[in-house]
Amino acid sequence: MDPALAGFLMVAVFTALIMSGRLAPAPALILTPLAFGLLAGHGTDMGPMAVEGLREVAPTGVMLLFAILTFSILTGAGLFDPLVRAIVRRAGGDPLKVSLGASALAAVISLDGDGSTTYLITCAAMLPLWRRLGMNPLHLACLLMLVSGVMNLSPWGGPTGRAAAALQLDVSAVFLPLLPAMAAGLAAVFALATVLGLSERQRLGVLDLPEAEAEPEAEGTRAPHLRQGLNLLILAALMAGLIAPAFGVKTLPLPVLMMTAFALALTLNHPRPADQAAQVAAHAPAALSVASLIFAAGVLTGVLKGTGMGDAMSSALVAAIPEALGPHLAPAVAAASLPGTFFLSNDAFYFGMLPVLAEAGAAHGIAPADMARAALMGQPFHLLSPLVPSTWLLVGLIRVEMGAHQKFTALPAAGVCLVLALAAMATGAF
Repeated sequence: MDPALAGFLMVAVFTALIMSGRLAPAPALILTPLAFGLLAGHGTDMGPMAVEGLREVAPTGVMLLFAILTFSILTGAGLFDPLVRAIVRRAGGDPLKVSLGASALAAVISLDGDGSTTYLITCAAMLPLWRRLGMNPLHLACLLMLVSGVMNLSPWGGPTGRAAAALQLDVSAVFLPLLPAMAAGLAAVFALATVLGLSERQRLGVLDLPEAEAEPEAEGTRAPHLRQGLNLLILAALMAGLIAPAFGVKTLPLPVLMMTAFALALTLNHPRPADQAAQVAAHAPAALSVASLIFAAGVLTGVLKGTGMGDAMSSALVAAIPEALGPHLAPAVAAASLPGTFFLSNDAFYFGMLPVLAEAGAAHGIAPADMARAALMGQPFHLLSPLVPSTWLLVGLIRVEMGAHQKFTALPAAGVCLVLALAAMATGAF
């Protein structure tokens, strides 16, 4: 079978298997390339190809695994509880402050990279106050989803790790140039929160409520003040180590940095070995579900590259792209990422489509990292997709219809994506 034809059929079958629910993403990432490699005339030689692919994605997979464990442990220890209480207390009966407070809280909780956790914690803290004031619940669903969409661009958020793994890039090299764009994206969300909050203040007024209090902590379930100070120090050191390379400061590789933070957080908050094992077991499902995708993607990228299907696909795609569009392929990919990640899953788009697009971009002198960053611009819009489980959790918690949420949020989501892309282009991210 022609390598290009085999490659395009492989992407189509892989996408169909995931979209139809016939296979979970990880088995699809492993079995589909092996099957089409056989059809293309390869056999046991695919073993070394897959191992080479695994070798390339291993740092990203390890980083994501330990990142999820680390932030789960810090969140479970109550590191963010004071912030939750402060925001709820200060918001009071002012719809503007409530709107901004919910967005700020979501931005901080989103550091753990898990949209479901963000929605659960933020809704638990802010939804009673939101309902007490009679504010539009669609506003809350919109703001929480858009904040999560921007913050998901962190290295452990999922999409960035997928894009880096698909192109066999260092995840820090993909992420760090996106920091200014992420700041612009968050600014756009807070501007939206201000507009929505002012509109609700005009409609409802400012209610004179007693000081709102967060839910009381269960005695003995949260770390004492000294330990929380050390938890904060771990988080600060981790963030500093993550950002330091952008300023030319040499630090530990990100996987080692994250493993160290995990070991310190686990030992500090759960000194007994039995408790440590219980914590790892409790958070293992979330960590393994993401890490397994990255390692499975190593098989796909390794076979795609080793069999020559990737090169053949890119050659065919380059031939189909008008010459005038070639130098502008990165912005075109940024625009395509909105419908691409809405109608396809992140796995299908980043593992199936991005490698082909990146090869086509390389033919026009566009670096793979630039293509990876461009492909991430649609993430705030991606979360509107009915294929995203956490979005169903969000609309369920807030008790709004998915269709109403999509209709209300589609334009703001596209606007945030546009701000992200313009800021990324202005700062040279692609």
